[in-house]
Amino acid sequence: MLDEDDVALQRRVNDLLDWGLLLAVAGVLAMGLISIYSAAHGMGSDSIFKRQLFFAAIGIAAAGVFFFLPEHWFRDLSYPLYGIGILILIAVLTPLGHVVNGQQCWIQIGSFSFQPSELAKLTTLMAVARYTGRKGFDIRTLRDLFVVVALFVLPIALVMMQPDTGSATVFLAMLLGVYLWTGGDLFFLYFVAVAPFVAASALYGVLFDNMIWFAIVTALVSLGAFLFRRNLILTIVACIVLVGAGLAVKPAFESLETYKQSRLITLFEPERNPRGTGYHVIQSILAVGSGGITGKGFLKGTQTQLRYIPEQWTDFIFCVPTEEFGFVGGTIVIALLASVVFRALNIASLARSSFASIIAIGFASLLTYHTMVNIGMAVGLFPVMGIPLPFLSAGGTALIANIAVVGILLNFYKTRRRRASGVP
Repeated sequence: MLDEDDVALQRRVNDLLDWGLLLAVAGVLAMGLISIYSAAHGMGSDSIFKRQLFFAAIGIAAAGVFFFLPEHWFRDLSYPLYGIGILILIAVLTPLGHVVNGQQCWIQIGSFSFQPSELAKLTTLMAVARYTGRKGFDIRTLRDLFVVVALFVLPIALVMMQPDTGSATVFLAMLLGVYLWTGGDLFFLYFVAVAPFVAASALYGVLFDNMIWFAIVTALVSLGAFLFRRNLILTIVACIVLVGAGLAVKPAFESLETYKQSRLITLFEPERNPRGTGYHVIQSILAVGSGGITGKGFLKGTQTQLRYIPEQWTDFIFCVPTEEFGFVGGTIVIALLASVVFRALNIASLARSSFASIIAIGFASLLTYHTMVNIGMAVGLFPVMGIPLPFLSAGGTALIANIAVVGILLNFYKTRRRRASGVP
């Protein structure tokens, strides 16, 4: 039976650790390792699995160190680390950069390689968090909005030069999350959020010579804009700009390279090129759908084990748990990732400083966007953009960075709880 000292110690530990976040991350890491082992089974699975396990260990070690560092260390090092992040993004464009599938996104030194954009996401977020913590900061002022946007635009421009459109859109997702959390204009944010739907409906009309969906989506978006009850002229102008952007989709599409056009066509009709750009999407949809409710069993997924999806342990890893563990497996993955996001949001609301709050909200935005786009790719709702599924897809830099950020969030939770409970 526990005595009073043991009970007090247990309460103290429970108060300092966010067990919900820890358990959710541990669960999704376990699902990722199981999926990677299955996806690479029979073709070097030990090597790929052990490498991912090694990266996870490094991430956990980094998270452990970050858990104990004072918060002001992160804040004081934010701008220097941002500068380092920009330098390595420039370095990847030099002969130090390593080209894979036409993208110069990696720096390789001997047998070691890493993806600078994954580190730059964190360093950019830290710099933005420090700036937004300035006394008198107001995202609604032109100066502060310009600085925040500029801090994001510089790495976005460098990432686009690689070119890595997928990673560039992740920076934009973090920017939108920070903008919303710091009190940005919801009217402006609304138009940014609906713009992709208008563009998608316009693209559908261009590809299939049927603009009815573009008209319907535009009408609904315009109706939603008027519900904000803003200045009538401003609302009308914003709607006209949105419609104009939709109409500009056709000339923009026609100006793209053929392979980029094929990717967009695949989004709506992958069967048009089943052996080319539509191959991954078709096989992925088959894998997800064939799992049924409970799946085919571990190492028994036919799409996975027969290698219908090349290098499935990377961007299309979601197909593995859904095929082998069915709807139940897919739901567990989504629930675990959603739990991590909600715990990050909770820490953002509990954080004792604006700096900590912005780090948490930026990470929540990153995870949400990665999860939404990656799973959307697997089921044919989003174009293939090379965005990994957090904590599941094979890849050392992203895994280490994500786990390390979890350590930072646990640090912020610990310090917030310490102050609230009076623990010295």
